Order: sequence, then C-alpha cells, then structure tokens
Amino acid sequence: MTINTRSPCAAQQMLAYIGQLYAVEKRLREATPAERHTARLQQSRPILDAIKTWLEATVTRTPPKGLLGKAVHYALGQWPILTTFLEDGRLKIDNNTAENAIRPFVIGRKNWLFAGSPKGAETSALLYSLIETAKANALEPWAYLNHLFEYLPSAKTPEAIAALLPHNLTMDDIKPVGSIL
Repeated sequence: MTINTRSPCAAQQMLAYIGQLYAVEKRLREATPAERHTARLQQSRPILDAIKTWLEATVTRTPPKGLLGKAVHYALGQWPILTTFLEDGRLKIDNNTAENAIRPFVIGRKNWLFAGSPKGAETSALLYSLIETAKANALEPWAYLNHLFEYLPSAKTPEAIAALLPHNLTMDDIKPVGSIL
C-alpha cells in the first residue's frame, strides 16, 4: 500500500497500516509463541518498516506543532517501544489488557475523593489491586477475598502471607463462596 503523506486523510492512511498489523495478530491468535514470533518477523516487520518510512517522510513535511506533527514525532520517539512485540511471541501488540484492568479505577476516580481519609483511599486502592490481580490470575474475586480474609489472620510468616497472593492460588485452592457462610 502506498501512502500519500500530503493527503488530508493521513490519519486514515496510517490506520490502514495499523489495521494490517492487527489482521496479522488476528491470524496468529491460536499460534504458539514461537510460531507467533516467526510470523511477526515475516509479516509484521515489513508493515512496521513501511510505517517507519512513512513517519520519516512525513516528519519533514508536517508542522511539528500541529496534531499530525506531534503524533509523528511521538511515534518516532517511541519507535523501539512500539516494536517490542516483535521480539517475543508471548508479548501482545498492545496494552489493552492493562487498559481494561485499570478502567474501573479511572471510572471510580471521582468517588475516591470521598474515601474519608488518606488511609481510607490507601485501603481502597489495596483492595482494588487485590481484586484486579485475582481476576488476572483467573480467580473469582469474591471467593478470593473470602479465602484471604479467612486465612490471613493465621498467616504468621512472610512465606505464609505470600502463599495467599493471587498468583500462588488457583480456584481449586479456594473454598467455594457459600462454604464459609
């Protein structure tokens, strides 16, 4: 695909390249990390090379203080980070998983103004972190918190406390929610 850097639709043209990258990722959804790594080098790297060429051509023709100019400068400045996913097939192309995990915090930000005290806000943040970490480790949050609150008082060593962290448990380790009531 040839992209015209003088077109008023430059953003749409860049989105076409990005769409190509995501099409590769969609085809690789069920691939192993090794297969994904190899395929990305063969299929995604040429697209990224074309994007970088376009960015380098555009940066000289675009006012740096305009929206497109700022975006182009940012992309070029972040290029090593933007292409990191090529290095390891286990990496995702984007940070959507992290963005989705923090969405509840962003939505609830105004509510935290009414936490009552700095200690209340800290406690709220701690609980949110535990809940999101439990979700990230395939634990049902309510069941995990019940398990944690039941066993934490008897955890007397750092090892015993670490054993209660979400990444050290499975749903099989946790009692069903109804069993402690």
